Amino acid sequence: MSEQGRYLANLDLLTLSERLGRLCRARGSAVTCAESCTGGGVASAITAVAGSSNYFETGYVTYANGAKTRLLGVPETLLAEHGAVSREVVEAMVAGACRDSGAELGVAISGVAGPGGGSADKPVGTVWFAWGDAEAQQAERHHLPGDRRAVREQAVRIALIGLIQRLEALEE
Repeated sequence: MSEQGRYLANLDLLTLSERLGRLCRARGSAVTCAESCTGGGVASAITAVAGSSNYFETGYVTYANGAKTRLLGVPETLLAEHGAVSREVVEAMVAGACRDSGAELGVAISGVAGPGGGSADKPVGTVWFAWGDAEAQQAERHHLPGDRRAVREQAVRIALIGLIQRLEALEE
């Protein structure tokens, strides 16, 4: 993790959300999120900041596969071939969220928060993230420790940090 990443990881969610808001306002950018295992935690963190409606119009909680297909356009074939917790699916989720919302940048999250539902390939704590827009995405897999609450909280933090880092990189 970069020095900046370590610094951001020590900030609370409200501080991260405020920083994200400042960056969005400075750039005139809108962000969106497509969430599965976090169940709206990213949208909740972003909208905890007054004035967030200036840069956050729409978030998607697509917990079930049918919702991923119906709302975000994730092909059923991707879900069948790779499963909901996969690089391919989170990339399609963020692309669909940006396409539908018109946001310049988004994050998608799908994972196994536990306590059940894990497998040898995807144990509890496996979470896939994708950041990007309708055209290009970057995905990362993380293995997050702890119980269901801890996995979900860490996933929200990682999602916000990724949005911040990508917006800051655009400023450089």
